Amino acid sequence: MTCQCKCKCQNQPVVEPPQTNKREKVLWTLGSVMTVALWGALYSQLASFSEWVVSLLSLDPASHFGEAATFFFYDTPKVLMLLTLVVFVMGVIRSFFSPERTRKLLAGKHEGLGNIAAATLGIVTPFCSCSAVPLFIGFVSAGVPLGVTFSFLIAAPMVNEIALGLLFGLVGWKIAVIYLIFGLGVAIVAGWVIGRLHLEGWLEDWVRNVRTDGAIPSSRQTTMIERMKEGALAVRDIVGRVWLWVIAGIAVGAFIHGYAPAELLSSIMGSGAWWSVPASVVLGIPMYANAAGIIPVVEALLGKGAALGTVLSFMMAVTALSLPEAIILRKVLSLRLIVVYFGIVACGILSVGYVFNAFYMQ
Repeated sequence: MTCQCKCKCQNQPVVEPPQTNKREKVLWTLGSVMTVALWGALYSQLASFSEWVVSLLSLDPASHFGEAATFFFYDTPKVLMLLTLVVFVMGVIRSFFSPERTRKLLAGKHEGLGNIAAATLGIVTPFCSCSAVPLFIGFVSAGVPLGVTFSFLIAAPMVNEIALGLLFGLVGWKIAVIYLIFGLGVAIVAGWVIGRLHLEGWLEDWVRNVRTDGAIPSSRQTTMIERMKEGALAVRDIVGRVWLWVIAGIAVGAFIHGYAPAELLSSIMGSGAWWSVPASVVLGIPMYANAAGIIPVVEALLGKGAALGTVLSFMMAVTALSLPEAIILRKVLSLRLIVVYFGIVACGILSVGYVFNAFYMQ
């Protein structure tokens, strides 16, 4: 009797936690509404803020340094605010797409449809160079075809939500949509080509021998408050890691905006220079920058008359073909497979650049 009573008492629901959860829900809801309102109010005053800072520093807005300073003090808070908002929203969305769930969605998919699904999932699922190795192993061990896995591998860093959100906020929805369509096209076609080559034998031996552990994901329902906390954690993690790179990218963009002659950039990166597209790809590969850090540079280059195709090729090369990513992937891919991967993706990026330079005139 005593034992049963204890068990029954231990299983009794506690009254206090529901009250605490309800209070927490109200606080999170009110805090979110107030934060969005404050975000909108501050965002609407960024132009005035940059002009005020430049005047406070007694700079001539028409001078080269004044133009660079205006660009820097306007774009720095603008990009960081956009970045924070996009990362928070996508952090909430990502809580619906765990790596385990992504593997289950892609496992057993055939080429073609699988490449499309993988590239599309790459937009909203967590991926960065530091998680490339475990995700790649997880996909391969879950039975995801190699070509389908590469479509995900290409799309996730290149056509991610941060890149699209910042492109939309900084250079307009048309360029953001264009980048989305052609970025997905490169990921889908490149993954399909790699799949048709049947290069599974070029994986490192230990990767092919990995098997899934059969872990069963938790069936517990995730609450909206928990998802919002995931968004807040994503902001702290991602923005905390990249904000310095963002400011560095804006500083480069400010220098280009204030000092680089439009005629020089047009001659180097304009649509008339046939070699500008491959040169931009070669220049972008050794660079280590995320989408948030490179987009201010893209904005400045476009403002100076650089061709859209050349600039998009440069951005795609930086985000999808970075040398640090290749070094990390060397743990799971043979050197031959990395060369093939880079070569196929580079061909796709070159095609995008030439197509836009041929049909899109600024």
